[in-house]
Amino acid sequence: MVASYLQKKGYKATEAIFSREAKGEKISLDDILGEKSTNIKDEQQEADTSADSKQHQEEEEEEDPELYDLNYKNLREWIENSLDWYKPELRSVLFPIFVHSYLDLVSKSQLEKAKQFMDTYKRDHVELHTPDLTILEAVTEPHHILENELAQMYKNNKYNLRMSGVPFELFLNYLQDNKFMLLLRIVNQYLNIQVVHGKLLKSAGGLELDGVIGITGHQTQQLEEFNRQPVQLGLNQLDSNFKEEIENTLKEIDRAKKEENSKNDNFDQSEPTISLLDTFKKYVQEYTADGPAPDDIPLPPYRGTDITAQVEYLKSIHHRLPLSQSSLPSICCYTFHNTHDSLNCIATTKDATLIAGGFSESYVKIWSLKGEKLKSLRNTINPAHVNDYNDLNRQKERHGSEYKKLVGHSGPVYGLSFSPDKKYLVSCSEDKTTRLWSTQTFTNLVIFKGHNSPVWDVDFGPYGFYFATGAHDRTARLWSVDHINPLRIFAGHLSDVDTVKFHPNSKYLVTGSSDRTSRLWDVQTGNCVRVFTGHTGSIKTVAVSPNGRLMASAGEDKSIMLWDLGSGKRIKKLTGHTGFIYSLSFSADSSVLVSGGSDNAVCVWDVNTDSTNATYMDTTASQNSFNNNEPKRPRLDDNEINRKSKRVHESQERLAVFPTKLTPLYDIRFTDRNLCIVAGAYTPQKANEH
Repeated sequence: MVASYLQKKGYKATEAIFSREAKGEKISLDDILGEKSTNIKDEQQEADTSADSKQHQEEEEEEDPELYDLNYKNLREWIENSLDWYKPELRSVLFPIFVHSYLDLVSKSQLEKAKQFMDTYKRDHVELHTPDLTILEAVTEPHHILENELAQMYKNNKYNLRMSGVPFELFLNYLQDNKFMLLLRIVNQYLNIQVVHGKLLKSAGGLELDGVIGITGHQTQQLEEFNRQPVQLGLNQLDSNFKEEIENTLKEIDRAKKEENSKNDNFDQSEPTISLLDTFKKYVQEYTADGPAPDDIPLPPYRGTDITAQVEYLKSIHHRLPLSQSSLPSICCYTFHNTHDSLNCIATTKDATLIAGGFSESYVKIWSLKGEKLKSLRNTINPAHVNDYNDLNRQKERHGSEYKKLVGHSGPVYGLSFSPDKKYLVSCSEDKTTRLWSTQTFTNLVIFKGHNSPVWDVDFGPYGFYFATGAHDRTARLWSVDHINPLRIFAGHLSDVDTVKFHPNSKYLVTGSSDRTSRLWDVQTGNCVRVFTGHTGSIKTVAVSPNGRLMASAGEDKSIMLWDLGSGKRIKKLTGHTGFIYSLSFSADSSVLVSGGSDNAVCVWDVNTDSTNATYMDTTASQNSFNNNEPKRPRLDDNEINRKSKRVHESQERLAVFPTKLTPLYDIRFTDRNLCIVAGAYTPQKANEH
């Protein structure tokens, strides 16, 4: 009974002890307890050996350099394919994980793998963290980590983040479900994620997140460094032969005009005449100082029509009205009736002779703004058999019609753009294609396929040879009319590219996206050279000033941001619209900005006023005036002062408001003479609306 009891309590060698006692050996209590202690020690040693083996196995797995690349690659791909609503918050964890993965590889002497890891993934973070990446790239040996101040800061401090509940749960569940123990260790050891209730509203595409706090005392937002890349914002330098031909043509025109004036008895000879040649020389010297060289942007050989277009442009400069606070632009509004909410986009030629609309029924309509009938080819004529323009005119219809209907797309048409010479129209659609149409024959010439999602916007370049598209696949693409495949793909936005616009020198392209950022791309390299953050809603429209120095963006947050393209900094924020903003346009002299949108109003803004200084001075003056008052007089609080100063600044910057009856404005364009053309679709109120 005693032996059975002792065995249950763990004394397994009790029979041997009792046999020793039977032989007359003296057995003490210490012998019995020692026997149990030995058994426990053996079991503990066995368990420790098993745990050590397991820990060693896990460490070996963690030390596998391939896991860093594999785990990070999978996490990155999962975040890129996640919902756009959560993507900015999820993307904020990538940089600290990238940094510590790289430092771990270096500390474990996996130098080749570390360099490969840095080269493969650093482009994801170059926009926001260029200074940190430059320093970390120099950490190439284990002892560098101990000597490098930035590496030690990342090693010894936690990277602070804020995330809302749903993306945080998705992130942790993804790591746990896929057994990414390596990433979990980095998150637990080096990240401090604070979970907040609701959505972080002021996130800007992952680039200006309120949720990213970073390491205390270290500048997290390093976008300014990225935006210091050199850019050439001046207009193109003309080809020497082309420039010489234009000058000779202008000399002939000036000489003929002078002779005509001398024969005219009513002409006042004392009145100075403005020479087109002088205007051209001033134009060339003014706008090509820092522009790209003629060979930077390949263009077709110039033709006689290019010289004629240049002469017409110089003539229009003489008739251009300078705009200012005391001289507001004349605005001509074209309203489309009975569209039944099916008109999606509108485009107007620069000389205000043609207007086109894209409809949800998959077709495009073109009207003449001069009241002329539009004539296409007779039905019996094959466009391929037309030899020249004289032959084209002979083969056209005799009477023509009020408008022309262009049928070809198989989905709603979302974007339109006329070429500068108004001979072509390009359209984009939900059917993932872009089509080039002739405005001479009103036929479809080319179908461009490349996007794998609906195409939202299209814009012809300033020279008519290139055009760009933006689509739901989060890319913008550069095309030329003589190639059916895209020449460049601009990838970097986190969501749909909703709008595209060429820079006046054709070397750059501006895009606006649903990720609440706009970007400036170099069309030669395909690289992003500027990132603009600050909007709290999708960007639906962008505009570049004719002098190439300013850019404006607007959209769902009902505000307009004015940017300096040279520095990448925001000049000011313009507020006053009460609805989404659909269109922006700078005047021909770059002094005035006009906007329109869903609030049925056209707003005219002064782009030269510095609102930042005005706000500060006005607020300070208000505070001083109240400080000098008698104590008994009630003092306005800061909020009321800010509200008053805000109203003052809005009235200073917004020069005028022109309301329509019930017409949201889809398109705004200035002619070379500073006439503003706006267009929209009349939307009658429903019976139950008041």
